[in-house]
Amino acid sequence: MKQLAFLLSALCLSVLAQAEEGKEVYKKEVTATVVFKSGKTANGQPILYPTTDAPEATMLHVEIPVGKETGWHQHPVPGYAYILNGALTVYLKDGSSNTFRAGQGFAEVENTLHNGKNEGNEPVKLVVVFTGIAGQPVTVKAQ
Repeated sequence: MKQLAFLLSALCLSVLAQAEEGKEVYKKEVTATVVFKSGKTANGQPILYPTTDAPEATMLHVEIPVGKETGWHQHPVPGYAYILNGALTVYLKDGSSNTFRAGQGFAEVENTLHNGKNEGNEPVKLVVVFTGIAGQPVTVKAQ
């Protein structure tokens, strides 16, 4: 029994090591790169998953022209973004900010007012995936 537990532990560690390297279970011609991995949002809060009998995932392609911004808003559910093009600066009400560039991923801040701005010289394009609740908004505009 101890040998079986040891073998299973070794196998799990091997699989985890391969997954971390992006090799996972795909054929060698396929690459899988971890873009983002965290249990925290962009402002350091823990990611909180909604408890619901009506789960709904939403994927958005967002484009922000040069010099434009999203406007102040918040997300009541977890969201995960990947920057395809440009640089997005996300400002929080406390004055802090984070800038995310093409090729970077991050977890959206939850239940926290923020505003995304394109202060660069090319359009910002990003894909955002929200894990929410059917019939409820994933983004709420500031009042």
